[in-house]
Amino acid sequence: MMRLRKGAALAAAAGVLAAMSVTGCSGSLDTEAVVMTVGDEEVTLGVANFYARMTQAQYETYYLSMMSGMTAEDMWSQEYEGETTEKTTKDGLLESLQNMYLISQHAGDYDISLTEEEEEAISEAAAQFDADNTEEAKEVVSGYKKDIEKYLELATIQNKMYSVMREGVDEEVSDEEAAQKAMNYVFFSYTTTDDSGNTTELSEDEKTALKTAAQNLSERVKAGEDMADVAEESSTTAQEATFDSESTTYDTDLIAAADALAEVGDVTDVIETDSGLYVAQLTSLLDRDATDTKKEEIVEERRQDQYNSLLEEWRDATEIDVDEKAWDKIDFIDQGVTITTTEEDTSTDESTTDNSTTDNSTTDGSSSTDSGTSDDTSE
Repeated sequence: MMRLRKGAALAAAAGVLAAMSVTGCSGSLDTEAVVMTVGDEEVTLGVANFYARMTQAQYETYYLSMMSGMTAEDMWSQEYEGETTEKTTKDGLLESLQNMYLISQHAGDYDISLTEEEEEAISEAAAQFDADNTEEAKEVVSGYKKDIEKYLELATIQNKMYSVMREGVDEEVSDEEAAQKAMNYVFFSYTTTDDSGNTTELSEDEKTALKTAAQNLSERVKAGEDMADVAEESSTTAQEATFDSESTTYDTDLIAAADALAEVGDVTDVIETDSGLYVAQLTSLLDRDATDTKKEEIVEERRQDQYNSLLEEWRDATEIDVDEKAWDKIDFIDQGVTITTTEEDTSTDESTTDNSTTDNSTTDGSSSTDSGTSDDTSE
């Protein structure tokens, strides 16, 4: 079993897992080997392995708990578009680790550095981990003091940099840019589900009858009747929704038809889709609450785009070389790592990894899972 006490680790914004157990054996690693260089900085296999194993433990513990009958080996061996889950996960981890080094190398540009309190917290966390675990256990995850300290330093700097890298974007968003409409709609499904959860496709005759019911609803609501009342007569329910022309939460044909309505109260004809039939009525051309929420989303997207753009800029300006043979030595299939917690651990410790330390930001402008959590170092 591996243990890492919560206080100092979380204070350093790393959120490293509280306890782990290991299975299998993939052989010892040369933790001093250089797995890659980021600019002039060397990344040791010890640091890379510690980061990878922490993430592996989280995946094996939480994802497998939702996959009945699947083993860790099964999960990592699964293929999607020609690549195993292990391969795609490790690719993401490698990029995230590169990002952590890039961010650390540019921390001085923002006058970001570790405080004495943070350095002390990091040192205490690493020392405690080193003292609490056997040599055999530490060998599996490269859980040695200097490797843990380096990882915690990178994670803490990344956490502190996350917010400052996102500052300074234009926070003004007009109603026109964020405008969200509102509608009521009724869905007539082409399938039925019984009490056991079994789904059955309607017959062609039943679909024809359903279309008649949908047309009747559309005509009656156009004539001024209340959609909810008419829907209830058809054993259906009118639903509320807010949207714009680019919304993806609802059926694209429904959105297109509702967005084409010009005036509040206008009603669509029957909208035919592969899964069923829709009828919608426009209830607002600008829903205030939804529009204000959209404004917040747009500003957040701008902040994240700036964060991703900075990472892309730094990556383009930095030479990064990876020793694939060294990286391939980190094997998830043959070496299992899972989180284990005692009753005392679960009452006092958090066993999940802070999103801010698992940076899945990509250089193509997609969003990051960084949460920008507090960098407070007090326990």
